[in-house]
Amino acid sequence: MAKKESPQEAENTSEPEQDSIAEQGSGFDPNDVSKDSRNMAVLCYLLAIFTTFVGPLIIWLIKKDEDSFVDDQGKEVLNFQITVILAMLAASLLSALCIGVPLLFAIPIADVILCVIGAVKASNGIAYRYPLCLRLLK
Repeated sequence: MAKKESPQEAENTSEPEQDSIAEQGSGFDPNDVSKDSRNMAVLCYLLAIFTTFVGPLIIWLIKKDEDSFVDDQGKEVLNFQITVILAMLAASLLSALCIGVPLLFAIPIADVILCVIGAVKASNGIAYRYPLCLRLLK
């Protein structure tokens, strides 16, 4: 026979709502992030598409002491762009073995897609975390 749960037990056994991966541990409430902070973070992500790490580095160096959201997202963009550069170097070395040739095409495409996703998240005030990213700047 199946045991009936009381309403209190049912409440305790239900799964808690989980935040998305991007929001876990970010420490930023999207409602508290100012419009200027969001715009500067979006600019970091979009400049990364065209200038790799140079554009985000300039914005991060200017705004890191003034705004914690831009500081956090600027570091995230810089870390990912460094990871992309290292991956492209590895792929170019592996292209001598014909293994890296597909990676030479896939890495830039993934870079653009993930930068756009990050820009959308930043425009909503959500701190985005790239997957498979070396965290060199902390």
